[in-house]
Amino acid sequence: MLASEKLAIAAHLHVLLRRKTGRVTDTQWMADNLEYAAEIVRFCRRSAQEDGHTELLEWADKLEMAMRSAGPVPRVREPRLHAPGAASTTLRTLLAATSSLHEVASVQDDTVRYVRGLR
Repeated sequence: MLASEKLAIAAHLHVLLRRKTGRVTDTQWMADNLEYAAEIVRFCRRSAQEDGHTELLEWADKLEMAMRSAGPVPRVREPRLHAPGAASTTLRTLLAATSSLHEVASVQDDTVRYVRGLR
């Protein structure tokens, strides 16, 4: 099954869950992550049984079939820093950028006061 088809099923299920149960989901994560999709399927089936939302049951089955055809999801490896001084250099760069942003923000707070403008 194409990734766009899985995403379409997840989006439709997201809308149904929001309307029927008030539950907010992450459609991209639902289409990409088997564990999250399985939990959503379980939740939909429980809601269909307890509250009588038959549409949820139908779309939960579609999501489950889409996830079965997906196969195993490859794990994403965490990036590693190979150079011993790379972390401290990156940290110094971030701190310098952050401190300059604070200086700019304090100057703007003193001079500009949202007079008749968008907030």
